[in-house]
Amino acid sequence: MSSGGVERVCIVGAGAIGGLFGGQLAALPELEVWAYDASAEHVAAINRDGLRITGRLELTARIHARSDPAEIPPCSLGIVATKGTVTDAAIAATAGVLADAAVCSVQNGIGNEELIAEHVSRVIRGVTLVSGAVSGPGLIHADAPGQTWIGPFEPRPASWAEIERLGELLERAGMETRVMRDVRGAQWTKVIFNASTNPLCALSGLTHGELCAYGPTRRLVDALIDEAKAVADALGIALDEDPAALNERAARVNPDHRPSMLQDVAAHRRTEIDTLNGGIVDAGRRAGVPTPLHAAVADLIRGVERSWEWAATLPP
Repeated sequence: MSSGGVERVCIVGAGAIGGLFGGQLAALPELEVWAYDASAEHVAAINRDGLRITGRLELTARIHARSDPAEIPPCSLGIVATKGTVTDAAIAATAGVLADAAVCSVQNGIGNEELIAEHVSRVIRGVTLVSGAVSGPGLIHADAPGQTWIGPFEPRPASWAEIERLGELLERAGMETRVMRDVRGAQWTKVIFNASTNPLCALSGLTHGELCAYGPTRRLVDALIDEAKAVADALGIALDEDPAALNERAARVNPDHRPSMLQDVAAHRRTEIDTLNGGIVDAGRRAGVPTPLHAAVADLIRGVERSWEWAATLPP
């Protein structure tokens, strides 16, 4: 949808990744960027002071943020950047806004596109290595640049013209983007990279570099990679890159990185384990490939989450 020749895009989830996408897209004069976010404090700060981005980028973007999706006009493009734990709820809330939109997921894990497709008609499969963190209300710290890959979500694809249009907009906004006919290789490369390290950092308290430098945990990282690669092979998915090499590079470039799951566990927030290791377990079950290590890691993280519930019931 457009207003006076200006095209509207809706960012669903204006946290670290959604904020970086929305903030950079807002620089394009032909775009009107709207954002839906559940945090009223974050939304108020964005509308009052602009969306402020620091770190590798320094900019203040003017976007229209709302915590009530009824206040967002219909948009022709959507970018979903929520955590996988709230994908279904966030898309159900914004379904009216995105009823005639091509909607792209840039979320972690696998299975988000399937949830999005239950609410909208045209879906774009996406994956990004852009990283950042929310530093405060209305404030995003851009950690590292990274490539983004987008392409059709096979069961309910957006048109190729819509996918190319989104790729062009992202490129012009300064985000390196590849438009591909099959994005599953890039998506699974990132899934395996994240699933082999993020939960182990969360369980051990180690940074990414420490995890990969310590022999016992590094052996487990490699075993998780091998198990997940067997699932990808059975599904006929050719990885874009060796996840082990990606781990090596990340450990060398940013050894002090504390993955989002480690941050979630430290803050007693629900993790994305169901779309990472849990997603690999589900895919392995469909492909007939056993995934006992990923199942064990997923259950351990679920056990940590369960411990918070028990702790909340204890008397002070």
